[in-house]
Formats: sequence, structure tokens, C-alpha cells
Amino acid sequence: MHTPGTAHPRRWWILAALCLSLLVLVIDNTILNLAIPSLMSELGASPQDIQWIISSYTLAFAGLLLTAGALADRYGRKRMLIIGLSVFAVASLLASMTTAPGVLVAARALMGVGGSLVMPTTMSILVTVFDAEERRKAIAAWSTVSLTGILIGPSLGGFLLDHFWWGSVFLVNVPVAAVAIAAAAWLMPESTGAAGRTDVVGAVLCTVGMVAVVYAITAASEHGWGGLVPTGVLVSGLVVMAAFVVWELRTPAPMLPLRIFRDRNFTGGTFSVMLLAFAAAGMMLALTQYVQLVVGYGVLRAGLALLPFAAASAAFNMAGATLGRRFSNRAMVTTGMLITAAGFALLWSLTPGSGYPLLGAALVVMGMGAGLATPAAVTALMGAIPPEEAGAGSAMNSTISQAGSALGVAVLGSALTAGYLSRLPAQAPAAVRESLAGAVAVGDPQLLAAARAAFTGSMSVGMAIGAALSTAAAVLAFSLLRAKPAAVQVAEPASVRTRETI
Repeated sequence: MHTPGTAHPRRWWILAALCLSLLVLVIDNTILNLAIPSLMSELGASPQDIQWIISSYTLAFAGLLLTAGALADRYGRKRMLIIGLSVFAVASLLASMTTAPGVLVAARALMGVGGSLVMPTTMSILVTVFDAEERRKAIAAWSTVSLTGILIGPSLGGFLLDHFWWGSVFLVNVPVAAVAIAAAAWLMPESTGAAGRTDVVGAVLCTVGMVAVVYAITAASEHGWGGLVPTGVLVSGLVVMAAFVVWELRTPAPMLPLRIFRDRNFTGGTFSVMLLAFAAAGMMLALTQYVQLVVGYGVLRAGLALLPFAAASAAFNMAGATLGRRFSNRAMVTTGMLITAAGFALLWSLTPGSGYPLLGAALVVMGMGAGLATPAAVTALMGAIPPEEAGAGSAMNSTISQAGSALGVAVLGSALTAGYLSRLPAQAPAAVRESLAGAVAVGDPQLLAAARAAFTGSMSVGMAIGAALSTAAAVLAFSLLRAKPAAVQVAEPASVRTRETI
């Protein structure tokens, strides 16, 4: 019998299995973008098909996160992790074998369902098998895998697409998920949270509202907010989410314990992570285009060019785990966010002719900041959550982070496009005005130079926004987080049941 929040004898092996489960999700999120040209040529997918292939995963994943976290607390975190990995693997196999864009859209949605079950359970299981003393180090490792996977995806995708067919970017998920399933079944204890009735109304309201909000943000990133559809769907989604909040506050058995927002550590940590996710998503959107379309790197080299961010974040994640014993979460998050702002300031100075040293230095500085801030913020917010509600709390954190990323792509992506258009010569042809990739395809040296200058100038504005948001996150963390390191004292409540199943 294992008590939640205490050190499990196999905790480090369990952490490895959890990180493997997380890695397959993170890589899949970044690897698909590189396969878009192959999907269009080999699968016959139209631009609208591509939009749905990408969006169907995001809609299912983000829309079901809160519900999945609550279900894991109620019916078993290990059980939901294994079910989620199984669904994800089967859907990935289906996606790799399909010959029709519509089937691929359905497979991607099913992958999103599986991913929504996996993501919150990884963190909630981590919280239950580590004690307060070692939890910071474990969260640092979890965060390192998350950040590293974002940058491994493009490199792995470039290798697979250079040597295999487009379906290999999905097929690679299957053996990794299979190993993670076996490790989970063998190593992990089962744990559940509060018993009671399932909040069916809350689950329906939450899922409908989140899907509507995420769909509106995704549609706006593609078509802008000028149309009635994105705005109308967003308003409808917000109304449904408001109804969800009212229901959760009044029902005797809520799916999501909204009272945790009364804790300053949870609120400060969660919204610091959201602002960082917002800025980071916009940064990656711009830099992946910058290194390929402005600097002229190939797919594989472009992925490798961004690795200094992962290396620095990994190093400072682990260093932060040690520093966290001496400094408070508030000091770590505030300092990390300010360092991240300095990294954005360096990126703001990039020009089409800037050499790689400036970009590499900026990525290292940003990795340092993210490495210090992210584990401390996650430690603060997860430390505020009772063990019996770890799944719901982790899902809330993941949902807000996903919302931050989606907003970052939508808002900064729209700003990038608008700034690019405003800086182009008035006589630029339609293909050049459509995108920087169009300018590269046209091949006119003068137009290409003007397009690259326009894109870089617009990107600088986005990096300035990122610096401002990172500074705002630092102020928020300093204002809300408690000054002392959070040492969570966990006692097993009557409503928490854990059992060894091996």
C-alpha cells in the first residue's frame, strides 16, 4: 500500500515511464507541421483538409482535458493513462495507413481523445509517487522532457520525411506508446481521488464550452476575427463556460474544484505558465519560419538550429531543482520570467542578415529563463492541490497552458501576418503578399529580399510583445506567489484510495 504524496520505492522508474508518455504527445504536436507538403502532394489533401487535420487534434485534446482529469481522479489515474496511450497508439496506426484526408481527420481527433487522457494523468501520478522534498526535481525532469520534445519533433520529422513516407510521422508513435503502456502496467500503483457521483452535466458543459473556445481561436488564427463565425462561436463558448462555472459552484459533487483558485500559489503559478506558453508559442511560430524562409536552412538543420533552447532549458531545469531548496518559488519564477524577457529582447534585434550566434545566444538565454521559471511555477501550483484532486488540478494547468499556446498562435500569428503585409511594397504580387513561403517560391531576388525584411520587421514586433508578456508574468508571480518555498504536507485523506496492482 502506497500513501499519495510520499516517496514510492520505484518512483524514478515511474518518472521515466511518465516522461516517455509525455514525450510521445509533445513530439506528435510538433512533427506534423513538417509533413504538410507531403500530405498535400501524396494524400491529395486540400488547404482546408490540412486545417482540419491539425485542428481536429487540438479541439479534441483541449476540449476534453478538464473532463479527462476529473475522470482520472474518480476512476483511476493509472487506468486512464493506459487507456489514453492505447487509444493514441491505435489512432496513430490508423492515421499512418489511411489513404483519405477525411479518415486522417477522424484519426487525428481520436489521437486528441487519447492525448487528453494521458496529459493530466502524467502530472497527477508524479505528484502521488514523489514526496515534497523530491517533487521539485521530478517536475524539473518532466518539464525538461516537455520542452525538449517540442524541439526534437522538427528534427525527427525532418529525418523521417527524408527517408520514409508521410505516414511514418504517425507510425513512430506506436512503438513508443507500446513501451509506455508496458511500463505503466508494470511499475505504477493505481490511485484514485474523491469518490461520489460523476458530474455528467459539468463534463458536458466543460467539453462543449472548451471545444467552442478552442475552435474559435483556431479559426481566427487562420481567417481573422472579422467574420461572424469565429466571434459568434467564441461568445457561445464563453457563455457555456460561464454556465459551467456556475454549475460547478452549486453542485454538491463538482467535476472541477474551483476553490483551488483561492490559493495564491495555484493562481499565480497557473497564470504565469499561461503567459509563458502564450509568448513561447508565438516565438516558435515565428522562429521556425525565420530559420527556414529567411536564413534558408533545410528542415533538419532548422530543427537542430533551435536545439540550444532545449539544451539550456534542460540544464537550468535541473539546476533550478537544486536552487529551489534555497530560494522561494516566487524568486525563481520572477527571475526566470525576467531572463526570458531578456531573451525576447535579443530576438527583437534579429535582422535578415544576422548570423546564427545572435539567434543561438537568444535561444540560450530564453532556455535559461524557461528552465528556472517553469518547474518552480508548476511546483507552486501542484503543491496547492490536495492529492485526491491532483488529476483535475493538473488538467486545469494543462488546459490553461494549452489555451495560452492557442492564444499565442492566434494573436501573435495574426500580428505577424498583418505586420508582414504592411511592410511589403505596394506592387508586390499576390503570391508574395500571401506568405513569405510564396515569396520564396516566386524566386525574384528583389521581392524576396523585401519579403524577408518585412517578415523580420514584423517578427520583431512579436518579440517585443513576448518581452512585455514575460515581464508581466514576472510581476504577476512576484505579486501572487508566497515568498517562502512551498513545502506541502500531505496526509492521506479518507477520500483518497491507492492500491498496488503489481
